[in-house]
Amino acid sequence: MPIIEVHDLRKAYGGRTVVDGVSFAVEEGEIFGVLGPNGAGKTTTVECVEGLRVPDTGTVGVAGLDPVADHDMVTRILGAQLQESELQAKLTVREALELYAAFYPHPADWHPLAERLRLTDKLDSRFGKLSGGQKQRLFIALALIGNPRVVVLDELTTGLDPRARRDTWELIEDVRDRGVTVLLVTHFMEEAQRLCDRIAVIDKGRVAALDTPAGLISRAANSTVMSFTPSAPLDEHLLAALPAVTSVDHRDGRYTLNGTDETVDAAITLLARHHITAHQLRVSDATLDDAFLDLTGASA
Repeated sequence: MPIIEVHDLRKAYGGRTVVDGVSFAVEEGEIFGVLGPNGAGKTTTVECVEGLRVPDTGTVGVAGLDPVADHDMVTRILGAQLQESELQAKLTVREALELYAAFYPHPADWHPLAERLRLTDKLDSRFGKLSGGQKQRLFIALALIGNPRVVVLDELTTGLDPRARRDTWELIEDVRDRGVTVLLVTHFMEEAQRLCDRIAVIDKGRVAALDTPAGLISRAANSTVMSFTPSAPLDEHLLAALPAVTSVDHRDGRYTLNGTDETVDAAITLLARHHITAHQLRVSDATLDDAFLDLTGASA
């Protein structure tokens, strides 16, 4: 049985539907991503999973429990790092970690967590004096301190510098390897592509697609991108007529073609036929950004 089950979830505020029939299931031990444009309904959906909001209709289950009716039991197996959180300003990092550890019968040892999240030298610092990134790292530690079976992470690495972001990714991979299920809400495509086993793309309150990162990327209209600078003038109409090409961009003497592998083969043949060399030739696959834009028509 999946550890998280969401079926036909609907939620409206003031007559405006925010979540409109969302359904998905998360298997135990996987990192399941939720992507979508701002206002798509991502956070409302996961807050229903956490039991922080009551669905208008539909059902939500966490390990067979109702997050609202069985809220106390769910909080013992589910940890959460919210999109926006605050602590009392004078509370120190050490006090926060000890306080949260006291909430659980079998908490994790917070010392390795603090070290892994680079908080050791901030243990005696007050919450109000922490930077945004330090606060974010503290809330990740607090989400994991109860040894949860499920952890919900909403905008996991917002405000973190590149090193802290990658350290956090490695920590989340370690958490998954220990059997913890991770429900990850993010707008960082690189983060989703690296971490997630499967991803639900939510757009306008509905699931627009649900697949592995590779599966979503394969759906991108422009699965291959080719760019080069020709050694001699080139008729742009010849490039536009190549098989499977979807767009041709010419800027500062450099051409960029969007298409498929067939487009690349045909372009190379065309250049050879006209005795033109492709300088600084680059060929790359589509990314999760490309798939996201195709599915939502929104900026990542």
